Amino acid sequence: MNWQSVSFDWNQARAFLVTAEEGSLSAAARALGLTQPTLGRQVTALEEALGVTLFERAGRSLTLTQSGMELLDHVKSMGEAASRISLTASGQSQEIDGHVCISASDAMAAFILPPILKHLRASAPGIEVEIVATNSVSDLQQREADIAIRHVRPEQPDLIAKLVKESFALFYASKGYLDKKGRPQSTGNLSNHNFIGFDRPDRFLKHFSQTNLPLTTQNFKLTTMSGVVGWELARNDLGIIIMLEEIGEKFPDMEQVLPSFDPFPVPIWLATHRELHTSQRIRLVFDLLADALSK
Repeated sequence: MNWQSVSFDWNQARAFLVTAEEGSLSAAARALGLTQPTLGRQVTALEEALGVTLFERAGRSLTLTQSGMELLDHVKSMGEAASRISLTASGQSQEIDGHVCISASDAMAAFILPPILKHLRASAPGIEVEIVATNSVSDLQQREADIAIRHVRPEQPDLIAKLVKESFALFYASKGYLDKKGRPQSTGNLSNHNFIGFDRPDRFLKHFSQTNLPLTTQNFKLTTMSGVVGWELARNDLGIIIMLEEIGEKFPDMEQVLPSFDPFPVPIWLATHRELHTSQRIRLVFDLLADALSK
């Protein structure tokens, strides 16, 4: 949607709608609790923003023009939607307040969740969020978390799971590291580089077993179980690392290594316990996460 083409605000549209329904500026002003001059300025501002005349003015009486009649149905829909939003907010404002625990990998928690939680706080300030930053799988059935962001499909029958996105992991390194060690032009060049792993080298190499990459345990000079630590090590010129592209693209000091190499598929799943999914609070957070992570 081209948001820049929306050149009016809701107050102006509401002023037009109420004036059309009440039949006069004075009646509309009373209905909205505004002064008549203020309401008149809002209607005039909408006409100027849209470049059309909405009312024919004859003394104190107002008659909708053809443009006004065509616009009225659309603004009525906006009014109905605004009414539903207000009713929903007032009806649920007390019900959704409370605690929600979200489990995610430490890299996801550090680099992906903050702007999402900022939006959540703005839309539902009464929700208290606890983040469990862990690279192990939280047991939702034991209520170690209310919602989990995972990269493997949950199999437990009591869980509700949603695949929100098929993402990818890529090789990254700092520009400083690549300036010093050289930029690999083929997979064969990788054997001359240092890598940062997320497990013991022999275990981590199993993830690359189908790729025919010429890597051995000698390439892994640094290992850590923390995605955040590994990423910071890579940013400090210490080697090549594999990372979600949504994270890598946030850092201009990091450069994708071998862009032509096929990326590693990484699904992003959301999971919650079936009972908790009926909670307004959990459902709100679950749906917000699903929408934000799918983009």
